[in-house]
Amino acid sequence: MVTPPRSEERGTLVWTERFLGYTWSPEHPMKPARLKFTMSLAESLGLLDGVEPLDPGAATDTDLMRVHSSAYIEAVRRAGDGPPTPEDTLYGLGTADNPVFPRMHEAASVIVGGTLAAAGEIAAGRTRRAVSIGGGMHHAMPDSAAGFCIYNDAAIAISWLLEHGFDRIAYLDVDVHHGDGVQRAFYADPRVLTVSLHQHPATLWPNTGWPEETGVGAAEGTSINLPLLPGTRDAQWLRGFHAVVPGAVAAFGPQIIVSQCGVDTHREDPLADLELTVDGQRAAFLAMRELADRYAEGRWLALGGGGYGVVRVVPRAWTHLLAAALDRPLAPRTPVPEDWIEQVRTAAPRVTPPTSMTDDGDIDYLPWDGPGGTPEIGDADQIRAQRAVDTAISATRRASFGLLGLDPEDPRD
Repeated sequence: MVTPPRSEERGTLVWTERFLGYTWSPEHPMKPARLKFTMSLAESLGLLDGVEPLDPGAATDTDLMRVHSSAYIEAVRRAGDGPPTPEDTLYGLGTADNPVFPRMHEAASVIVGGTLAAAGEIAAGRTRRAVSIGGGMHHAMPDSAAGFCIYNDAAIAISWLLEHGFDRIAYLDVDVHHGDGVQRAFYADPRVLTVSLHQHPATLWPNTGWPEETGVGAAEGTSINLPLLPGTRDAQWLRGFHAVVPGAVAAFGPQIIVSQCGVDTHREDPLADLELTVDGQRAAFLAMRELADRYAEGRWLALGGGGYGVVRVVPRAWTHLLAAALDRPLAPRTPVPEDWIEQVRTAAPRVTPPTSMTDDGDIDYLPWDGPGGTPEIGDADQIRAQRAVDTAISATRRASFGLLGLDPEDPRD
């Protein structure tokens, strides 16, 4: 079902069953089954034939302290050993979003270890592309857990890369939630470009990621945020992406692209309000890979992130991500294998499994052609949606593009 790549094209897959130990509570929306179902779907499709996953070690405290305080690390370790204490909440632990679970420090350290292993393979020149769907915990802060994230593996890996041969790193975040933790870690660092496309902060936690958040000091202009209104669909989302991201990446000139590939932008996701399909998400992954090929000599570190459609959405979307990273083309209309359908029917009998790797989403977008250039494209709802995304594009470009030496009004930039 999958076209094998030439051996020199094959990327690196980082995977361990220990990722499944990142388990909050039975009621929590972030379920490790989403990772298990993704890997089993990829295997059923033949996507992983001949691929030997890289089994990572756990991050050390020294690794974690690139971003997190020693007091916080000790608090996570202590909380995971139980019993819960009132002090846990001072560190964002023991809350509805971040309930304490046994050996949480160990589980979260393996997630970071996976992202560091992927970064290490690229830095050593053993691969151009590496993917770890267990990673992407982009909300964790130096002294606290946040938004289902204990340790910020993306920020830790970027810090490590900055000390191992890289001084121009672009971080692209397409999760429905703002990539606040990574932005904060590098808000004053001109060596790191952070770009986040997310649901508008007036409508969704963490309520950050406004266009005016552009960085400080020498890093002014290296933080770029494109907030999109609830209801944004594939064609409008992709119009926004291509109006902002390629120009910023080209101007910055990265040596490597790190992508957080959360798929809670999907129209079926229970925690947010964008309306992308797996087709739009696949198009985003391929666009980020193409940017890495064009501007970073193919160096692309791809991570997972949010996504709470455990059966119908995440496995298909991240299987497309694996296909992109491993250079194994997977046609959107590929049927979902019957053995996988039976597996998920047994595990989740109340959920109707998907039968195809596509949602038949409309990914034909009209390129942005400057302020006031919104075409009359169809019915009134479509026109309003296009105008809304164009308003967001203009606000973002006017806030940040001039700081990168670009013309915010010129669609060629």
